[in-house]
Amino acid sequence: MSFEKDGLDLEATARRGRLWRYGPVVAWACFVLFASSSNFSASNTSRIIRPLLLWLFPGISEASLAPAHFFVRKAAHFTEYAVLALLAARAFRTSSRAALARRWWPASFILIAAVALVDEYHQSFVPVRTGTAYDSLLDMAGGATALAGAALWHARREGKSADAARGG
Repeated sequence: MSFEKDGLDLEATARRGRLWRYGPVVAWACFVLFASSSNFSASNTSRIIRPLLLWLFPGISEASLAPAHFFVRKAAHFTEYAVLALLAARAFRTSSRAALARRWWPASFILIAAVALVDEYHQSFVPVRTGTAYDSLLDMAGGATALAGAALWHARREGKSADAARGG
């Protein structure tokens, strides 16, 4: 094997690693932005959520369906961004760039905030959607909650590793 071939193999391996780390982040961010289209408007999601709510809660009143639908949609916002945060944390924590790996939490949160703001800005141009700062804050709260959980999980895991290394 020649050095050039080894160099190409290392380069290809590095590209695959970046794709493996950042591909899911990009794919999920694209899904989040697609979800801000008219396809996921309240009138469209009600065709799925309403029957599901009626199946889960057969005695639910018509008056309770609208607030329940609203809650499910807001929970979806929170969850979408929690997933994006975990994917970003995974990508940034394992980055080959030491500075990015050390600052994975703020880097992840900046990405979450940027996507949330672009998402709501985009929705303000979709006739059947409304873009609000409150939804951006909810999105960022979902991301921050997931990042806090990831930070606690990593701190606990690193603490156990340190204890094991000390023989404790």
